Amino acid sequence: MQALISVSDKTGVLEFARGLHALGCMLLSTGGTARLLADAGLPVTEVADHTGFPEMLDGRVKTLHPKIHGGLLARRDVPAHMAALKQHGIATIDLLVVNLYPFEATVAKPGCTLDDAIENIDIGGPAMVRSAAKNWKDVAVLTDASQYAQVLAELKSAGLVSQATKFALAVAAFNRISNYDAAISDYLSSLQSDGTRSAYPAQSNGRFVKLQDLRYGENPHQSAAFYRDLAPAPGSLVTATQLQGKELSYNNIADADAAWECVKSFDTSACVIVKHANPCGVALGADATEAYSKALKTDPTSAFGGIIAFNCELDAAGATLVAKQFLEVLIAPGFTPEALLVLAAKRNVRVLQIALPAGGKGRNAQDVKRVGSGLLIQSADNRDVSRGELVIATKVAPSDAQMDDLLFAWKVAKYVKSNAIVFCGGGMTLGVGAGQMSRVDSARIASIKAENAGLSLQGSAVASDAYFPFRDGLDVVCDAGATCVIQPGGSMRDQEVIDAADERGIAMVLTGVRHFRH
Repeated sequence: MQALISVSDKTGVLEFARGLHALGCMLLSTGGTARLLADAGLPVTEVADHTGFPEMLDGRVKTLHPKIHGGLLARRDVPAHMAALKQHGIATIDLLVVNLYPFEATVAKPGCTLDDAIENIDIGGPAMVRSAAKNWKDVAVLTDASQYAQVLAELKSAGLVSQATKFALAVAAFNRISNYDAAISDYLSSLQSDGTRSAYPAQSNGRFVKLQDLRYGENPHQSAAFYRDLAPAPGSLVTATQLQGKELSYNNIADADAAWECVKSFDTSACVIVKHANPCGVALGADATEAYSKALKTDPTSAFGGIIAFNCELDAAGATLVAKQFLEVLIAPGFTPEALLVLAAKRNVRVLQIALPAGGKGRNAQDVKRVGSGLLIQSADNRDVSRGELVIATKVAPSDAQMDDLLFAWKVAKYVKSNAIVFCGGGMTLGVGAGQMSRVDSARIASIKAENAGLSLQGSAVASDAYFPFRDGLDVVCDAGATCVIQPGGSMRDQEVIDAADERGIAMVLTGVRHFRH
């Protein structure tokens, strides 16, 4: 057996090569990899000596040779192929180990130039990988250090790499080449004439890895699967570990993502309850138990069969309280052993653990929406508003306590489908109006929700995700009992709405930021 090893990332390659040598495998290699193996005392033949042709053009040409590609591509079960190899003195290559020049890492570095990028476009590596992967029945192709252990174990136990493993390696190899070429396309097609890079390249090459097939989509007649980014953001839903419960459904995943994205935006202990992609209860508390108790009060009817997410550890007391509610998915960054024992009695509840990202919120950089035969791509709505950015527009200024409630309400409104109106008070939602065609109807629904839950809106704070186009929506929230409002501003009738707020004697602050969520 003969192996060709040529790697940019040399992690684990020396140990793997030693294992191959111990099994009697002849080693071919190039450049720095060959020196690494030789310095370790392993017998290795330089590719230039094997082909009889030296490396040239600063290493741009070294493996592009018939003795390499013939050895990789020849089918062992085709006599004419084997006769051609014999005629030209070409030995078969049975195992290829290649990882590519670090193009992705290079272009991710600040200050990367076009010349830097071009010099890190691998030519010989992808060509060899494609040759070996095409001839997978006869050649095992390894493109990642994580594959070394399994291949070495099969060689030790059976003297060969199984057909199933070789096919899986070939698929992984073609996927790697596809991702590599897509990264090159993304980079080059993002370059502008002045040398700067656009966030939106001329061609978008999305790459995702399937996590699982789903039983169906939003409805039973639709098929579905769940994919993740090649490099997911830390603390995102796709990094979750499912600790118990049934398989996640399409709607479970969509709602769980809405709940998790909302709850991890808070810096203190919080609970978010989501139903049909909208928060129906959000609250802060000293711990998970208090936060959940407050969140549930907002809309216990809608919370039935919902998604519950925490940004803090859930203990037995909190788990006992949550377990009284019918729910689909429970999410937290941690669970005490006692909490898991309590939840084990609710076998169907899907329990997800997601580590909160350190030093950040673990947000997507872009959002993508499918439209007919096309995509809408935008930067994600990651804009946070600080207290210092708010502009007090009315004669009455909010108190410190009101300002806290306003900022809390504003944060919740960001995750509510537009048009969104959110009543809050005391670190909890009191009424949520979502997804209506008019803002005034969202305001009415939010107040009705609070009334149905037996919650008073007297002295409440209200957030509107976009400006009030007329004073009618403002009058609805004032009539319900609100004493302060936070909204973006920017309407042609801003002054009319501000005057209405002054007339009603309430405080209004403007963010200058809109949070439409469609």
